[in-house]
Amino acid sequence: MASHRKSRPTGSLVAGLRTPALATAALTSVALLSQSAHASPAADDRPSLEEVEKKVDDLYRQAESATEKYNAAKEKTAKQRKRVDTLLDDVAQRTQKLNEAREQLGSFAAAQYRTGATAPDTATFLLADTPQDYFDQTQVMDRLTGRQKAAVDDYVTQQSETMKQRREATESLRTLTESQNDLRTAKATVQQKLTDARELLAKLTAEEKARLAAIEKRKQEEAARKAAELARQQQAEQQRREEAATQQEQQSGTSSGTGTSGTSGTSGTSGTSGDTSTSDSSYATKADKALAFARAQIGKPYVWGATGPDSYDCSGLTQAAWKAAGVDLPRTTYDQVNAGTTVPLSQAQPGDLVFFYDDVTHVGLYIGNGMMIHAPKPGAYVREESIYYDGEGSIHSVVRPA
Repeated sequence: MASHRKSRPTGSLVAGLRTPALATAALTSVALLSQSAHASPAADDRPSLEEVEKKVDDLYRQAESATEKYNAAKEKTAKQRKRVDTLLDDVAQRTQKLNEAREQLGSFAAAQYRTGATAPDTATFLLADTPQDYFDQTQVMDRLTGRQKAAVDDYVTQQSETMKQRREATESLRTLTESQNDLRTAKATVQQKLTDARELLAKLTAEEKARLAAIEKRKQEEAARKAAELARQQQAEQQRREEAATQQEQQSGTSSGTGTSGTSGTSGTSGTSGDTSTSDSSYATKADKALAFARAQIGKPYVWGATGPDSYDCSGLTQAAWKAAGVDLPRTTYDQVNAGTTVPLSQAQPGDLVFFYDDVTHVGLYIGNGMMIHAPKPGAYVREESIYYDGEGSIHSVVRPA
C-alpha cells in the first residue's frame, strides 16, 4: 500500500536549520555584497591626492593669470579714465569758446538790425538825417563787416574743433566702457577660481590634508636640491669667467711690454674692463636696494591686485621692490618680462626677475643660489623659496631690469 506522506526535499535540514533561515541569511549576504559592489565605483571615482593637488595648483595658476589680466585692465582703465577726463575738460573749454563766438556773431547781427541795412545804398542815403550821418553809418558798416567776417571764421573753427573733440571723447568713453567690462570679467574669474580651490580643499579630510602637506614638503625638498645644484653651476661659471678674465689680463700685460702699440692696446682693454665693472657695480647697487625692500616684505600676505604696502601680488612686489631702487617697472608680468635684458639662468644675478609658465603669469626676485623672494599665491605670504618651487619646466626666463 502506497504511502500518502509527502517526501521531504533533499537537504531540507542543515545543522538543525530549516531552508528558509539559510536562504534569508544567504540573501542578506548577497545584498551586502551588492551594496559594496555599488559603493566601490563611488570610492574609485574619488580623485587621488595628487590629482587634487594638481587641480588646486591649476586653479591657483588660473587665478593668478586672471589677476594679471585684471592688473592690465585696471591700468588701462585708469589711463583711459584720465584721457576721458582730459577730453571732457577740453570739450567744455572749446564749447565755452564756441558760445563766445556765437555771442559775438549775435552782437553783430543785432548791430546790423539796429542800423536797418546790410549795405549802403540810395535808400540808406535818403533815410539818413544828414549826409554826414550817411558817411558815418557807412564807415561803421564797413568796420562791422570786417570784424564779422573774422568772427564767422572763428566760429566755424571753434565749431569744427568742438565736434572733433566730442567725437574723440565719445570714442574714449566707449573704450573706457570696454576696459571696465574687462576689469569686471577678470575680477569675477579670479574670485571664481579661488572659490573653486577653497571648496576643493574643504572636501579633504584631516588625514588627506596631512598627506597633501607631505607631498608638498617632498616637492619643496626637491626644489631645494635643484636650487643647490644651480648654485654650484653658477659658482663654477663665475669661477670660469674670473679665470678667463685673469688670463686675458695676463696676456694683455705681456703684449704691453712689446712696444707702444701694446701699451695702447692695454689701455683700451683696461678701459673696456673698467666700463663693464662700473656697469656691474651700478646694477649691484640698485639690486641690493630692491632686495632689501623685498626682504622687508617677507611675511606679508599675497592679495591679488595688491601693490603694497600691506600686501602684494607677484608683479606688485617686484614693481615695488625695483621702485625702491629708483627703477620704474610696468605693472604686469606681461610687460615686466620685456622691461630689461634676458639672460641665461646660469648667469642670473641677485635682483634679476625670474618669470614662470608659458603664459608668463608669475614672477619672483632672484636672490642668488637658486632662491628668490616672491608672493606665491592666494593664501600664502611673501617668502624666500627655490625658483624650482613648481618644477624646472615652469621657469620661463630671467630678465635683468636695469
